[in-house]
Amino acid sequence: MYNGHQMTDTSKIQEVRAVLTERLNTLKNKQDILKSVELKALYEELKGLPAEDKGAYGKAVNDLRMELTTAAQAGLAEANELPFIDVTAPFDANVKQKPRPLGPEAGSVHPLMKEQDLIIDIFNRMGFVTIESRQIDDDYHMFESLNFPADHPARDDYDTFTTTEGFIAPAHTSTMQNRVLKMYKENLAKGEPIAVLYPGRVYRNEDIDVTHEHTFYQYEGMVVGKGINVGNLIATLRAFMSEYFGQELKAKLQPFYFPFTEPSFEFAIERPEILRKGDTEADMWLELLGCGMVHPNVLKMAGVDPEVYSGFAWGGGLERLVLMKYGIEDIRHFEAAKLDFLRQFS
Repeated sequence: MYNGHQMTDTSKIQEVRAVLTERLNTLKNKQDILKSVELKALYEELKGLPAEDKGAYGKAVNDLRMELTTAAQAGLAEANELPFIDVTAPFDANVKQKPRPLGPEAGSVHPLMKEQDLIIDIFNRMGFVTIESRQIDDDYHMFESLNFPADHPARDDYDTFTTTEGFIAPAHTSTMQNRVLKMYKENLAKGEPIAVLYPGRVYRNEDIDVTHEHTFYQYEGMVVGKGINVGNLIATLRAFMSEYFGQELKAKLQPFYFPFTEPSFEFAIERPEILRKGDTEADMWLELLGCGMVHPNVLKMAGVDPEVYSGFAWGGGLERLVLMKYGIEDIRHFEAAKLDFLRQFS
């Protein structure tokens, strides 16, 4: 039989149960009910009870806590079963008239991919095959197979993106040179040249501005065979540039340095009419890419005899070519997802 004090305390527990059960329905985080001040107050009252009453009272409060815990967990499971809401949707969940999704006819090819397809088409018509460059590589293909000295600054972490496992985000599509030579070496045995284009995305530690991006595309190619010389290099690149810009263009080379070519050059073309600003000699020429004769050490690393075969390679930035062709003022437009910019090329 309960005495008066016990009945009062039990009534208090029932009162708190009713209040907290109703509040549970309004809480987003159901577990917060276990931190309520009312529940804490019941445990505080336990301290002032006579010793003979504490057992029954404490059990009643613990039972209430277990009851609330079970209810909170059930409410959490129910919340997880609610219909999924796409937070990226361009409208509120309460909107009755949902906008019609855009159909495929509203889309278009990205200008960079459109121009890359054009470049591939031009070189395919010139007899080149095309393979895609890799977007993750290793030290061997990035540096060692390309005749980079051990102390070359490009090997430093501050200049090249590397992972903790030692993999590298390629800074140039030249990482494909060793693979291309090994992949198509059988052409040489059959008396046919190696002629491959390998465009792809590259990454560099660059400060971003109107002419620089840390992520961009390159188009690179290589020709190797018997009797390949600098004249073949000039003729190939000049023919490509003339076809790409839609007018016959003059071309010239000026000395440069790359570890994987010897001799190495910068390739410049006569500035297309749409890009001319004046008639000065400095304004007449436009440096577009790096190139050169494939270094004997690069050929040796791929098992190609440099005493028998020679070749040339080049690499240029796709964005730079497209910027000039269309008079685009900021390279960042290509990655900005600006529809007003992209729709100009649809």
